[in-house]
Amino acid sequence: MADQCHMCLLGLIILCPLLTGKSEAEVIHVFSSSGENVRLPCNNALSDCSSTTWNYNRHSVAVELITLGIKKNNIERCERLSLGSDCSLNIKKVTQEDYGLYCCRQFVNGKQQGTDARVYLHFLHVSSSSSQTEIRPGSSVTLSCQLYYYGVSCDSLVRTDGIQLFWVNQADVSVMTDSRYQISSSSTDCISNLTTTLLNEDLNREWRCLVTQRNQLKTSATFTVKDSVSIFEFTQHGTSVASTTEKTQIPDTAPKSLWMLDHYSE
Repeated sequence: MADQCHMCLLGLIILCPLLTGKSEAEVIHVFSSSGENVRLPCNNALSDCSSTTWNYNRHSVAVELITLGIKKNNIERCERLSLGSDCSLNIKKVTQEDYGLYCCRQFVNGKQQGTDARVYLHFLHVSSSSSQTEIRPGSSVTLSCQLYYYGVSCDSLVRTDGIQLFWVNQADVSVMTDSRYQISSSSTDCISNLTTTLLNEDLNREWRCLVTQRNQLKTSATFTVKDSVSIFEFTQHGTSVASTTEKTQIPDTAPKSLWMLDHYSE
């Protein structure tokens, strides 16, 4: 995570320079989780997307994804990328490898017009301390929810942009103050851990990690305990630039005495 902060300033100066005398375009933060389709807006688009170029950076090296309205076919994940009619960049089935800084630029007759439109794509990842391990009621399990970010510190996301990570149960009720759960967090790395001891009635119970911005849901990831015939199910769902609150209903079934924990993405 440290390389993200160390490379932030370099990336902004080299890869998304602001033109002298021009006002800075609004910076957009987009939040996603595994398997989502996201739209990255291009706020400096001209009337014709044939002037639009999209660059991506996370490791201090710029990768050109779209050149003058044409998708580059010699890059990884090119099949998941497309240019919208409004010159936005669309990414299908987002993965952790997609998070980073995206820059939309406009070129006319070989000269850049205006300033870069910068979009930060952040990625929510959830994991379990008991992956692929059989456990019984009475065993402790820790679920870890981490927001991968680029270009800004987690403290800045929290203080300036109103970003919060927190856990809710299957009824969308916060468990942050429930004595059954131990919640630990790191404002340095944007991580929230939930630790609990599993009960018999936890079969088919879900716990969901939410990312909100000023009390608006941005994306979420859900863990569901299944019986030993299936697996510990991991699903993710959410929205990108703006969203409304979602609810997930998990049906009640009779508890079993043995479970297996694992995860997969949808």
